[in-house]
Amino acid sequence: MPQMKEKIIEKANDMFLNLGFKSVTMDDLASEMGISKKTIYAHFQNKTKLVEATTNHLFCVINEGISGILEEKKDPIEELYAIKAFVMHHLKDEKTSPQYQLQKYYPKIHLALKIKQFGVFQNCVIENLKRGIDNGVFRDNINVEFISRIYFIGMTGIKDKEMFPVQGFPIRKLMEDYLEYHIRGIATEKGLKILNNLIKQS
Repeated sequence: MPQMKEKIIEKANDMFLNLGFKSVTMDDLASEMGISKKTIYAHFQNKTKLVEATTNHLFCVINEGISGILEEKKDPIEELYAIKAFVMHHLKDEKTSPQYQLQKYYPKIHLALKIKQFGVFQNCVIENLKRGIDNGVFRDNINVEFISRIYFIGMTGIKDKEMFPVQGFPIRKLMEDYLEYHIRGIATEKGLKILNNLIKQS
């Protein structure tokens, strides 16, 4: 990727996550970077193309990071907490609900991203659940396919700002509560001990 194109994507990613996909204009981006709008349009036909490139870039960064965590072969419950921390760091705590703005103003990009996320998420979670069963931290009678899907639906659902307004449900707390809810539903006594220790440490 040419250097300027990469710089535009990185700066746009930062601004979109901090200020929102709708809020940031091409003028704002050009001004922030100290370049002309013409330079941006030389690489991206319009804002939609830039949003698409930016979300794909972020997807790849998060995907690579999660793959790195999976390679460490941590305890399955610790692994879920490590992934949550990594994702929260890269999503800037979602201060401006970028996911919500993406869904509202760029529905096609949002849907394509959701399908890609589901594919990756599904593989990670199924692998995590199976290893948890093998390690004796998750119950061996759970339906892995069902749990992996219901977990994805929940993770997507808690980002709905109409259901969970930021004032009452800060995203960091929401993610922690949902992760605990997920683990408590499937953990064995051994798993609950690990979970309770992780909660004490956080």
